Amino acid sequence: MVSIIIPCYNDYTYIESSVQSALDQTYSNKEIIVIDDGSDARTKEILKRIAPKIDKLITQENQGVVAARNNAITTAKGDYILTLDSDDLFEPQFLEKAIPILEEQENVGIVTSWVSIINEGGEPTGMFKPSGASASVAIFRNNAPGSILFRKISWRDAGGYDPEMANGNEDWEFNVSVCKNGWDIYVIPEVLFNYRQKKSSRNKSALNYKKQIRQYAFNKHSDLLIQNFDKTIDFFLNEIENKEKESMKIKNSNSFKLGELLLKPLRWLKSYF
Repeated sequence: MVSIIIPCYNDYTYIESSVQSALDQTYSNKEIIVIDDGSDARTKEILKRIAPKIDKLITQENQGVVAARNNAITTAKGDYILTLDSDDLFEPQFLEKAIPILEEQENVGIVTSWVSIINEGGEPTGMFKPSGASASVAIFRNNAPGSILFRKISWRDAGGYDPEMANGNEDWEFNVSVCKNGWDIYVIPEVLFNYRQKKSSRNKSALNYKKQIRQYAFNKHSDLLIQNFDKTIDFFLNEIENKEKESMKIKNSNSFKLGELLLKPLRWLKSYF
């Protein structure tokens, strides 16, 4: 059995479509668990309406997506877990194509696919082709989307989703933890998942906590950084180089030069007085 876990927080616009993409999976041996993470009244009305279509609706006070996923997975009956955010969509054949990989390849702990990036209206705007990889690669870049299929045992091995990653990128850290325990990530070279990119999203807000998120994850997995010392040095040097290039690009832009020109007389007046 596959347990499809869909956390929902105030996502009344897209939750029905997300649930429908779970219902539409051509793989039949599944249960669908939606966890309401303290949503508003409008969202609760929609969840109440779709409750008869799903297997379980869990309601909790707002604790964030990390706690919501962990709590729902704890109650799941399936040996396999499919996580799905409440604004994203899987293609109907995803499970049908992904389950045999877990059945036939005992070393694989996570299965994902290529990703179509869609806008708020559902129109495709780009594509992401995750590479899958070992822990020594995953620590430096996210190698799978947040919505993935994994063995419940690999979730246990990783200690679940880490509550300390409440500000974002918990999927990246989870993938690293799974790989550290000897599991591989398999990527189906086909677009079977649709990630909705919204104007305001948790992934975008995570940028405000980028330093804290990285600091925690790097400290937690410092053994990987030490084991891959050369890659670690290259990673941080590339980060510095990219920041410098970004800074130079801004300074060489016409808007920056115009601003400098306009501010020049004001700076002169300030120094004079």
